[in-house]
Amino acid sequence: MKKVWISGANGHIGTALCARLDRNRYDLIPTDVEDVDVTDMEAARAFAEKTRPDIIINCTGFNDEDGCETHPERAFRVNAVAARNLALAADDLGAKLIQMSTDDVFAEPSHHPYNEFDTPCPKTLYGRSKLAGEHFVMTLCHRYVIVRSAWVYGIGQDFVSTVLGCARDPNCPWLAVATDRVASPTGADDLAAAVEQLMDRPALGVYHVVCQGHCSRYDFAREILRDAHLEDQLALHPIRAADAGGAPSYTVLDNMMLRLDSIPQPRPWRTALRAYIEGLEP
Repeated sequence: MKKVWISGANGHIGTALCARLDRNRYDLIPTDVEDVDVTDMEAARAFAEKTRPDIIINCTGFNDEDGCETHPERAFRVNAVAARNLALAADDLGAKLIQMSTDDVFAEPSHHPYNEFDTPCPKTLYGRSKLAGEHFVMTLCHRYVIVRSAWVYGIGQDFVSTVLGCARDPNCPWLAVATDRVASPTGADDLAAAVEQLMDRPALGVYHVVCQGHCSRYDFAREILRDAHLEDQLALHPIRAADAGGAPSYTVLDNMMLRLDSIPQPRPWRTALRAYIEGLEP
């Protein structure tokens, strides 16, 4: 039975992984910052030496884009330094490290999906800090998988819950949503299923894992309301990101490496979203 340490187990991906992974197949070690602070090198390496996992999955992250801009040291400490520490810990043990990353490492104007062989060039501090974490993993760990995903929903507060919450709030008659931010909405369970495949196979390197297809934030919100039969409960106002003080973005990912390695891809994003919303309690 493989021993699997999941760092950041209380976050979106960590929670989904803990729920999905069969405890009869894996000996799970879920931790969060109150258990072990992986931004502390000695603490991370000592915990790894004590528990001696076969696989370390780093779901630790500071994912608040605005927060990263105002707290850059925290962003690099959590998104980069923690990855460095876990890379060293994994390499000490010969363990496999799975590093969770993001589509935000891409920012160059594009109208074609980015595959794993395209060169990242982030513009946001969040994207830069996540790319720094990737670089630490690539240079310090021999056995690693970097998983980039996008617009993950399904556990806790996320874009889906925000839209549904607004639709059910009589004090929220409308919601402004960007039409020029485009990516691939991805269910947390679909992402967790692909990560499990990468755990069980001799796969190494960088993998993009997103639900198939893509849309704008505006179209995503519209589909959420349609699937929840709440179209009449909330008016969506299409805006450009620049109008809200942001920037347009096209960060659609192509799951090329999954196809090249014959690993099953996640479902189309509309199929995954519909199944998720149907499974929510009324």
